[in-house]
Amino acid sequence: MLKVGLTGGIGAGKSEVSRLLVASGAVLIDADKIAREVVESGTPGLAAVVETFGPEVLAPDGSLDRPKLGAVVFADADKLAALNAIVHPLVGARSAELEQAASDDAVVVHDVPLLAENGLAPLYDLVIVVDASPVTQLDRLVRLRGMSEEDARARMAAQATREKRLEIADVVIDNDGPLEGLSERVGEVWADLERRARA
Repeated sequence: MLKVGLTGGIGAGKSEVSRLLVASGAVLIDADKIAREVVESGTPGLAAVVETFGPEVLAPDGSLDRPKLGAVVFADADKLAALNAIVHPLVGARSAELEQAASDDAVVVHDVPLLAENGLAPLYDLVIVVDASPVTQLDRLVRLRGMSEEDARARMAAQATREKRLEIADVVIDNDGPLEGLSERVGEVWADLERRARA
């Protein structure tokens, strides 16, 4: 089994790369998706969040009100740390379960947005960084995701710098150009990953 960490700044195109890798045959473990699952209604994760932050972070239907919780934690580093202390171990445990279910010769891609920020590179055999210039990132966030320029810049600033991400990269997928070139580049990377998984 080859364990791959996949990361990239917001708007760099990481989701598109993970989609192409899955289409090639990779087993995807999506940290963001799991982070949502572990705090769904009725989970011990949600119970712990409510115990820590109070019932006001719940929506009327009893599910987690993400925007409300976000407003609480992103304004306070200690509260964000408290949330991470609940969610990260649950995500880690679920990721390990999914990884163990994969076949021995699988290429398992862990899609982890905050891989650089949380110092997780040593957990993987290989780290792939999807890279785009800040100008490209900003353009995609504003034009394709409809964010205000101010919001887009704030989100970019909250992440690791481009340099910090590139420092941990074993493989860099340059995604500054059009999508046609991206699928070709991902195809080359996939061939290399398969070779490594068999080795």
